[in-house]
Amino acid sequence: MGCCAFWRANSIVPVVDTGRRKDMTLASKDDKNLKQVLDKIEGMDEPARAVMRRMHDVIVAAAPELKPRIWYGMPGYAKSASSPVLVFFRNDELMSLGVSEKATLKPAGGKDGLLIPAAWYFQDLDDLTEQRVAEIVRAAVG
Repeated sequence: MGCCAFWRANSIVPVVDTGRRKDMTLASKDDKNLKQVLDKIEGMDEPARAVMRRMHDVIVAAAPELKPRIWYGMPGYAKSASSPVLVFFRNDELMSLGVSEKATLKPAGGKDGLLIPAAWYFQDLDDLTEQRVAEIVRAAVG
């Protein structure tokens, strides 16, 4: 437990910090961030909106510990509100899924040598693509 003080009518009033305020703040920040992500997706035109809803669902199902937030104007997912984004998706001319440099990254190997895959373009999602997205997300989280 910590103690801090604030000024009130020319006197210092001690305030005991039980930690509950921090927990409530983090929860409300996570809720606010989630709402911003969902609002961003809902603001997209069809058919991208439906695809991006599914992409969001696939990401949070693959790694429920990830917390969504807006990152460079689009949905991003991190382990906490203050930690680096690991996975993100965009809706520009083409839709894309990406992993940031903070994700767990490994060279592809084989004919790709030391190249590290970090972004994938798509126009729609099917079962096979959703499975691959889930694999990518789990690998990025580590």
